[in-house]
Amino acid sequence: MNETALTFMKDLLSKPTPSGYEQPGQKVVSEYMGRYADSVHTDVNGNVHGVLNPDAPFRVMLAGHCDEIGLMIMHIDDDGFLYFQCVGGINVPLLQGERVTVHAAKRDVPGVIGVRPIHLMEPKEREKGTSKAHELWIDIGAKSRKDAEKIVSPGDVATVSAGWTELRNGLVACRGFDDRAGAFVIADVLRLLSGKKLKVAVHAVSTTQEEIGLRGARTAAHAVNPDVGIAVDVTFATDTPKSDVKRVGEAKLGGGPVLHRGPNFNPRLYDIIRKAAATAKIKTQLQPIPRGSGTDANIIQMTRSGVASATISIATRYVHSPVEVLAIKDAENTAKLIARVIEGLKGAEKFTP
Repeated sequence: MNETALTFMKDLLSKPTPSGYEQPGQKVVSEYMGRYADSVHTDVNGNVHGVLNPDAPFRVMLAGHCDEIGLMIMHIDDDGFLYFQCVGGINVPLLQGERVTVHAAKRDVPGVIGVRPIHLMEPKEREKGTSKAHELWIDIGAKSRKDAEKIVSPGDVATVSAGWTELRNGLVACRGFDDRAGAFVIADVLRLLSGKKLKVAVHAVSTTQEEIGLRGARTAAHAVNPDVGIAVDVTFATDTPKSDVKRVGEAKLGGGPVLHRGPNFNPRLYDIIRKAAATAKIKTQLQPIPRGSGTDANIIQMTRSGVASATISIATRYVHSPVEVLAIKDAENTAKLIARVIEGLKGAEKFTP
């Protein structure tokens, strides 16, 4: 991967971005977009828009959501322990015994999620673990509520302390590839297109609050009013034990960008993407989705009078865990594919089925 792009990706992945608290990551995105876009702005919901060729009447919106799942502090008890609820869909049993960082107003505060010793658990507890977030707590080493309140308060968010870890064969594990990998891709498309003569306007939007209901994409798409919308997200990799290909289709790390067919995706746009991949000799995969996709494309498709939409995904293992794993090459090729699609658009395409 291009060194500039790789540095950007690592920097973005190092920042906390729980839904509604994406600002640290969005600052990184905004700075990177500013190197290549004709204009960059942040809207009232925190979406960052990087725009190329803004005066073209035909508009393409790219969406990659910057928010990740996280925890929100709900209560501090008399002994200084922090109780929390989940921001987005979290596999609660995975949290016990994890190191976390509470992102307080003045500074980041390290902590751990407590767990009862196995010696004191009933047999059923040992098998299943705790499935209710409010039964867990964060220990920051505070002596009392008053001591804890010196540095943290209800409404602060926390993330699991699981950073960038390089594995073999170009694979990387990190918290929050879902979907800061997508935010990386749509921003890097601007780098790939910078200085090129385009016939369409490109609105690359790092969206917010996808994990709690596609909220940022809803307002951003209404503002952009695109003719075409392409969301970039992660999808379930099926190259691990116990994967159910009969349920979700196939997608493998290193197999290239994952294209999707289904009711959420415009068939003519799908053909354009597929042909662009073939021309550029970018290997792709196909994973059908027989319903609304759950990605930003779901809401973009239904914006105003309707938008020709697609999702291009990056195969990822262990989604919504602290150890999401993907192939860096897949992210790189997803950006290259989208850039090739945009370069090929004439601004007169018709997408009515």
